[in-house]
Amino acid sequence: MRPETEEELAEAIRGAAGPLAVRGGGTRAIAVAGEELSLAGMSGISLYEPGALTLVAGAGTPLAEVEAALAAEGQRLAFEPMDHRGLMGTAGAPTLGALFAANISGPRRIQAGAARDFLLGVRFVDGAGRMVKNGGRVMKNVTGYDLVKLMAGAHGTLGVLSEVALKVLPRPETEASLRVAVPDAGAAVRLMSQALGSPFDVTGAAYDPAVGAVLLRVEGFAASVAYRLGRLEALLVGAGENVRLEGEASAAVWRGIRDVEAFHGRTGDVWRISCKPSEAPEVAARIEAEALLFDWGGGLIWALAAPGTDLRERAGRYDGHATLVRAEPETVERLGRFQPQPAPLAALAAGLRAKFDPRGILNPRLMG
Repeated sequence: MRPETEEELAEAIRGAAGPLAVRGGGTRAIAVAGEELSLAGMSGISLYEPGALTLVAGAGTPLAEVEAALAAEGQRLAFEPMDHRGLMGTAGAPTLGALFAANISGPRRIQAGAARDFLLGVRFVDGAGRMVKNGGRVMKNVTGYDLVKLMAGAHGTLGVLSEVALKVLPRPETEASLRVAVPDAGAAVRLMSQALGSPFDVTGAAYDPAVGAVLLRVEGFAASVAYRLGRLEALLVGAGENVRLEGEASAAVWRGIRDVEAFHGRTGDVWRISCKPSEAPEVAARIEAEALLFDWGGGLIWALAAPGTDLRERAGRYDGHATLVRAEPETVERLGRFQPQPAPLAALAAGLRAKFDPRGILNPRLMG
């Protein structure tokens, strides 16, 4: 099914005889049982007001179209969404609705916030075929349930997004990064914490064990970037040999971190582990992965593991969760894509799904 209007989408859901597999651009290769419901027909920017930093578009709008429109006005999506195609070995094109449905947020999340923080309003159709609107097109509080935040990260299990309104931000004049050599993950996390706790507005903090280096990014006006980078060097003096990356050289490195390029073309399962930065070195040591990449100052660990390995079991107890991003279908079926929830939270989630999708037809079994 490929509806082109919200009314057609509602009719398709109301008339569904069985499960529906909601599909955006198909870049994340998530297999869900059911008839395919493509949002590709619900595409296009319906409102863009650069002066108000506001954009409204259909859920099926290609992300590239949105980014091109923003770039023409010197603006951007500040939460830096990743492109999964290289990691997943897929084609297709990322779409705006899928981005928010999965709350996809990149390295700049530590400074700018997550994708959900930029949502102003949503339109969606729930599992009963009811058309729902929540939020608005301006940055203000609204009365009632915050369905905007609820839909972000629900992966289409509560409703199918038809339109999103979002906040955008100006693109900075330039960026630069500092690459600092470190001996291990513990030293890396301490260094990143020190940089993020400084007053120099660091917008990216990552660690690549393969090259033994921490990457720290600053953005803004050229003079300010140069000053803050110099102050960071002075702050971290003695931490390790450092190298500056300017302009496009810096941007290229962060695109690689955003898209986890270090794992592209490599066999094995890919896991995404969220944890406290202070716990990251111990968690990483316990999982004994074949390759690692730390982002968000250590709060996010990307891990490449041998096929079929249960990294949740290896990780043991910690304050966080592990998502199986890439694996063979039988591994996903056995381990589950998402971390099992504690009983009270699982009951709450099940209650929400029953309320919004009483027939259980939207991306069934995807999240529990």
